[in-house]
Amino acid sequence: MIIFGTKGYLYQLAILTLVCGQCGNPAAHTLRKRVMKFTLFFVPLFPISTKYATQCTFCGAEQKLSKKQAEQLQAQAAGAPGAPAYGQPQQPYQHPGA
Repeated sequence: MIIFGTKGYLYQLAILTLVCGQCGNPAAHTLRKRVMKFTLFFVPLFPISTKYATQCTFCGAEQKLSKKQAEQLQAQAAGAPGAPAYGQPQQPYQHPGA
């Protein structure tokens, strides 16, 4: 008897401050990588799918990303110079009368 199946792994790659596309609030977003691996006798052998997404910590909305977009966001979080910005970084609030 051969026992096989799949197992999912969730990796948190970075935490970014972006304006949420769902709720419109500037909030922390977690950049996540979800990997599904093929298992044989409960031993993970190789990945069969990889997906990237950001999740708003304010409202919980999740937005799917391509691998390229996820790499750009991760580089932005690491402070790499010349990394193109994705989304809308939070700007400090200034009162109109100030």
